[in-house]
Amino acid sequence: MAEDLIRILLVEDHAFTRDGLRATLNLEADLRVVCEARSGEEALERLAVTAVDVAVVDIGLPGIDGIQTAAEIRRGWPDVRIVMLTAHDLRQEVFAALASGAAAYCLKSAKPELLLLAVRAAAAGSAYLDPQVAHHVLGGVRAPGSAPLLTPRELEVLRLIADGLPNKEIAAELGVSVSTIKLYVQELLVKLQAADRTQAAVKALRQGWL
Repeated sequence: MAEDLIRILLVEDHAFTRDGLRATLNLEADLRVVCEARSGEEALERLAVTAVDVAVVDIGLPGIDGIQTAAEIRRGWPDVRIVMLTAHDLRQEVFAALASGAAAYCLKSAKPELLLLAVRAAAAGSAYLDPQVAHHVLGGVRAPGSAPLLTPRELEVLRLIADGLPNKEIAAELGVSVSTIKLYVQELLVKLQAADRTQAAVKALRQGWL
């Protein structure tokens, strides 16, 4: 198996939906569904015997739901990145998913290319929110004022992180080097007292800084 192949655990209880997701993911040369599960409990069993890079998890699973499953995966397999898949764009679900350790949140109704973007972003260590979800969340938590401890450029970088862009794309968007963006990200993590990019984005959204 190629070293750059992203190995995926697909966790979805509906067979029809699972078949469609598997087909979409396996069409890509750099993606491969290596195991599947119909429940959170089954997902944890699969992870115990199969090495994966990304877990695509339906939020509405039977038994332990997707939020709980994500939290269990992060505790037991911290290197596995999680893409939460849902039919809803409820703000509280988004925050709960990200707080549980999910790196990305994507709607089932999204175009296939957005799911692929979410999986690749998660595998690369980036955060990703479906554009429809990001718009919904931002509209629901917007508050007057901004973060006084962040510079305008840092806020620009933070917005692009919340949009799910990796460092290379942020650098291209802002016309600076990737190393410069890495420095901005490190500064953001320190200023926001965040452990990673996802936590920084969630904190910014909750505070209404974006």
